[in-house]
Amino acid sequence: QLQLVESGGGLVQPGGSLRLSCAAPSGFTLDYYALGWFRQAPGKEREGVSCISRSGDNTKYADSVKDRFTISRDNAKKTLYLQMNNLKPEDTAVYYCAAFRASVTVQNMCILGAYDEYDYWGQGTQVTVSS
Repeated sequence: QLQLVESGGGLVQPGGSLRLSCAAPSGFTLDYYALGWFRQAPGKEREGVSCISRSGDNTKYADSVKDRFTISRDNAKKTLYLQMNNLKPEDTAVYYCAAFRASVTVQNMCILGAYDEYDYWGQGTQVTVSS
């Protein structure tokens, strides 16, 4: 069972930055997985923030975070990242990373949102943007 572990959340002022990390446990590799970031604010549905394909060549972003957030992966370190810049109060949420196994034939596929497509999840990390 692939249990992902997020870190890097916290309290930041508007306009600030955070980098979230999502690590795979020992014995697992992320090489064969497409990955995504989701978030859920109180009283709201979980929404897709960004995704990256197994190959790393394809990325997508929600319109609300485009040009502010950057997703990346380091397979050697078995880690997914989300660099978040120019944070806004509306970015406040619990952030989750997720993964689904992607065959080589769809290694460039990236699914934004559609959380039912993802099989493995982390426990979430809180991001709060407030002055």
